[in-house]
Amino acid sequence: CLDCGKSFSESTNLSNHRRIHSGEKPYSCADCGQSFSHRSYLNIHRRTHTGEKPFSCPDCGKSFRQSANLSSHRRIHSGEKPYSCADCGQSFSDKSTLIRHHRTHTGEKPFSCPDCGKSFSQISGLTQHRFTH
Repeated sequence: CLDCGKSFSESTNLSNHRRIHSGEKPYSCADCGQSFSHRSYLNIHRRTHTGEKPFSCPDCGKSFRQSANLSSHRRIHSGEKPYSCADCGQSFSDKSTLIRHHRTHTGEKPFSCPDCGKSFSQISGLTQHRFTH
């Protein structure tokens, strides 16, 4: 890739990757018009309209639209916590929880109220705050 230097063994993979830089989204949902850079992303999105959840947990039967969500869910049953905080050592079952936790150390508050500018470390804090306006 001329933009970032990443290499690919197949030209189709390079073409798909280049959409990250160009912003091209040639695959559109016929139901809502949302566009996607890859056909596979569109296929996953379509499940929001059809309600299809083809990935089921063998432990509890809960179903998911994406296999990655099932993999994350299965850690609840196994107790696996592969994501550790470099600052305090606390472990988490999914990466997004680690990212949220890490903000307690950094003080980062990436969610800002468009009305008053107050910032929050979690989007839920901003959502709750918005009711005050």
